[in-house]
Amino acid sequence: MITIKPFRAWRPNADDLLEVACVPYDVINTEEATALAKGKPKSFLHVIRPEIDLPAGTDEHATEVYKKGADNLRKFQSEGTLIQDEQPSLYIYRLIWKNRAQTGLFTCVSVKDYDEDRILKHELTRPDKEDDRTRHITTQQAHAEPVMLTYKGTDKVNALVEKDTAGEPVYDFSAGDGVQHTLWKVENPQAYTDAFRDVEALYVADGHHRCKSASRAAEEMKAKNPNHTGDEEYNFFPAVVIPMEQMEILPYNRVIHDFPDDVFRQMAETLGFKKTENPVPIKKGQCCSYFYGDWYEFDLPVVDQPDPVQILDAARLQNHILEPYFGIKNPRTDKNVSFIGGIRGTKELERLVDSGKAKLGFSMFATDIRELIEVSDAGMLMPPKCTWFEPKLRSGLLIHTF
Repeated sequence: MITIKPFRAWRPNADDLLEVACVPYDVINTEEATALAKGKPKSFLHVIRPEIDLPAGTDEHATEVYKKGADNLRKFQSEGTLIQDEQPSLYIYRLIWKNRAQTGLFTCVSVKDYDEDRILKHELTRPDKEDDRTRHITTQQAHAEPVMLTYKGTDKVNALVEKDTAGEPVYDFSAGDGVQHTLWKVENPQAYTDAFRDVEALYVADGHHRCKSASRAAEEMKAKNPNHTGDEEYNFFPAVVIPMEQMEILPYNRVIHDFPDDVFRQMAETLGFKKTENPVPIKKGQCCSYFYGDWYEFDLPVVDQPDPVQILDAARLQNHILEPYFGIKNPRTDKNVSFIGGIRGTKELERLVDSGKAKLGFSMFATDIRELIEVSDAGMLMPPKCTWFEPKLRSGLLIHTF
């Protein structure tokens, strides 16, 4: 049984919506955030990337950065850039990209469900990133951005969503990247609360660090509250919950920065590389590689009777190629491998190799959402950077405070 909770969202007034809404904090760096927020004093980047308002070179983990983010949020609230719902509400959030729609429930979910593995993970989190997001949450007394969760869709929830999306939306706009974002307010939140009692599990799609940080922040708040009951707002965090049937994962590609040329020749001979004009694998288990201006295709080795992790293309690449040929034992920390999100395409691999910033590129076949579910259900973890979800949720639309 999954707990969902309506909340009194802070959201942009209609006049400021297009300036406030922005990309998530973790898809851009400080320089990119600075450029995107230029001339936009009401951009939500001032809350989630507040280092852009401090002198260049300021450490993004400095105390003044966290304070600045909280100050900016309070300013948006006090000046009316953000307004708060009168009553706790739920929303339906639809994203349309390249003629494909993803429609989910924008709600608060329970830290307890996360801690007790009813919200299942498939990736490890890094302590430094946990520390950063936890400090933002506790300083701002807010969960500024939602996570993306998925689940095995039900007819009951689907019927509710169909009914609520027939009405007039609260927001409907297209972002600069061509994604259309539409939000409707739910008429009967209790109906969704009841319907999700039949859902056994949610799965983290995008936002592992935000989930873990919400859990850590709740523990910190609990320790400071002698009258803790478990019903306080800090025990819940915002999420957009999308049926797995609507989810699409893009590839997460790799580049290797340096190695002797004969390593490639040995690998190509052993694995039967064949030159190809198509840089994109056409089936699971196939991989393409870019080296000195040429693309090659090959099949990834696999062990007998693999488990749900070993059968993943990323695991097969790691176990049979990255470690034995390039000595990359821990791809999370090894500086000789970098990960390139599928949204950048294979042209980015070519650019990196042709410019000398990398020496070899691997173009991957996308992980299937069912593979993510199988790994999570088995209580296992994927190798790093297996999934790139697109389109991304927009930040600054609905903010949860406590």
